Amino acid sequence: MGQFFLSIDAFVDTILWHLGSTIRIIFERYDSFLRRFRARGFWRALAELGSEGFTWGTVGLVIVLAFAQPAFEATRYTDWRTTDDFAVTFLDRFGKEIGKRGIVLNDTVPLTEIPENMIKATLATEDRRFFTHFGIDILGTFRAMVENARAGGVVQGGSSLTQQLAKNLFLSNERTLGRKIKEAYLALWLEANLTKQEILKLYLDRAYMGGGVFGVTAAAEFYFNKNVRELTLAESAMLAGLYKAPTKYAPHVNLPAARARANEVLTNMVQAGFLSEGQVIGARRNPAIAVDRSQDRLPEYFLDWALDEVKNMARRNPALARDRIVTVRTTLDPALQRQADMAIETTLRENGKARDVDEAAMTAMVPDGAVVAMVGGNSYGDSQFNRAVNALRQPGSAFKPFVYMTAFMNGYSKDSIVPDRPITIGGWSPRNYGRSYRGPVSLKLALTKSINTVPVRLAQAIGRDKIVEIAYAMGISHELKISKSLPLGASDVSIIDMAASYSTFANGGLKATPYAILEVKNSAGTVLYDRVRDEPEPVRVLPADKVNEMNEILVNVVEAGTGRRAQVDGVVAAGKTGTTSAYRDAWFVGYTGNFTAAVWFGNDDFTSTRRVTGGSLPAVAWQTFMEYAHRDIDLVPMPGVDAADLPRFPKMAIKDSERNRPQPRILNRQTQQVLKDIGKALTAIGPVAAIQPEKTSPPTDVAAAQ
Repeated sequence: MGQFFLSIDAFVDTILWHLGSTIRIIFERYDSFLRRFRARGFWRALAELGSEGFTWGTVGLVIVLAFAQPAFEATRYTDWRTTDDFAVTFLDRFGKEIGKRGIVLNDTVPLTEIPENMIKATLATEDRRFFTHFGIDILGTFRAMVENARAGGVVQGGSSLTQQLAKNLFLSNERTLGRKIKEAYLALWLEANLTKQEILKLYLDRAYMGGGVFGVTAAAEFYFNKNVRELTLAESAMLAGLYKAPTKYAPHVNLPAARARANEVLTNMVQAGFLSEGQVIGARRNPAIAVDRSQDRLPEYFLDWALDEVKNMARRNPALARDRIVTVRTTLDPALQRQADMAIETTLRENGKARDVDEAAMTAMVPDGAVVAMVGGNSYGDSQFNRAVNALRQPGSAFKPFVYMTAFMNGYSKDSIVPDRPITIGGWSPRNYGRSYRGPVSLKLALTKSINTVPVRLAQAIGRDKIVEIAYAMGISHELKISKSLPLGASDVSIIDMAASYSTFANGGLKATPYAILEVKNSAGTVLYDRVRDEPEPVRVLPADKVNEMNEILVNVVEAGTGRRAQVDGVVAAGKTGTTSAYRDAWFVGYTGNFTAAVWFGNDDFTSTRRVTGGSLPAVAWQTFMEYAHRDIDLVPMPGVDAADLPRFPKMAIKDSERNRPQPRILNRQTQQVLKDIGKALTAIGPVAAIQPEKTSPPTDVAAAQ
């Protein structure tokens, strides 16, 4: 038996020895073969670099392919050529046209019938190597990088025409690395699935040309009142100049800038070899004359948001999704929109430079959520980013009413006493604005004076999660981060959400979802949507008695607290200021019985302002708007607040049965004094009837019309 195991062992040893010998021989032969290619000196360094480059290039390719996956999701829609392509004519609340949005693919004007000069101007300006590259112009991108490096900023774009089309079809305008990677892959996908002529035609149909129009066909009609086939060289150059900055160079906004830009396009055509200098000299000497639309100041930010609302509605309304040529009557009030623009523009022009603040935004609505005015920024021409809807900023103390309302719904009242004294939570110690403390204070006084320690104590007592629930119920739609500093407004919100949330106070506790659309009709005149008919009744989200308490406090904020600059003569107003750390954001969100408006001032890059607080510029702009908005309308009373109880208002005897009725506008003190003086003078002349302030009822009530 022992000899058997020894034989097995010998056999295994022999097999392993032969196997090792074979492997050694193969390795020696492999090494001998590779020695023939062994590089030394410079060639070895080059080989090492190439090997490393190949390795890391492979890793990078895998990573970039991972980024490409989300991009290709957009191409899976079978109707990607027409997705979200609406032709929408917008009307104001009175039925007057205020602008257009969307595009219509005009198949009656094929690429072969678009003037050759229009095509040459487009290619010379946007992508001269369009017919030679594969979707990404590497040379053009490198040239743009060099020019931008020389200039120390972005002076040239490196995107090819195909990349721009990919962005227009599938992506947003955000400036991020992820979007650029998606854009590049989608450009390659377009080049693989469409011909160059199809890509060029789609680009000419989809490019935004300013004035709310898309594509050269619509632009020719809008700017020159002519068919695209009839465009001259000068007109083609002016339209091609719009691709870079359609609002900035729109001839109906700035004709000199549009002509200067057209002259650059003509130079591009000469440099590209498409035309000679002699062929363009006539267009230089006789620039295009656009239709005079200088009086047309479109509510651009509102129209952008309203178009998004139409698209959202189409996802729920099959009839609207089928018929994309529609007329939409909106909630916009043109007079209030002009006043909102003026209030923001004037305040920034007079104070922006001195206070280091560049941007501002406002959303105004009636208490049921109907948006009557929207300002998304300082200049739509400079930036189409709608800060009123899409910007997320910290609200500061403007968030405190959510905390107090939650406290009211959990056993507290406006007269409850809470100590104002130092508090530390996990190493965080909030301090008051004046670095002082008042001791025991009522909640009414704490919110009126915007004390910081009190809402923090309330949040500790009732739970921050409950505060978030109330904020969501009232209208905040973006995620709130539950943190120790949440009660002081450290979580980002949007301006339109703040206006909607405060509208819940203005209307007595009902949910006020912001909306822009009253009625939608298709091209045949059939009503596809009617808000009164198709929308449910508003839902109560806050108890009426608790809303009354909050209104009493927020009125006191305007009457005797941090919002005194927001006082509107003869009108009961409520609201709250908000200022974030380092003065980065300044808010005033306020309301009357008729309107709610949220105003924000700050900088896009989050840099600090020069001590701009919510009670300064935002309150001033809010007051300017609200004073105009309440002229010659019937005042709707503030729920739970009697104007006769406020020291700033004249005492007027009102019967209990009349306290809840809409009251006529109360004349200001100066007007009443003038009337009294006139009455005394007439009495001195002879017996006359006593003169009383005239109570008028204007023909149109803004709130009732909604």
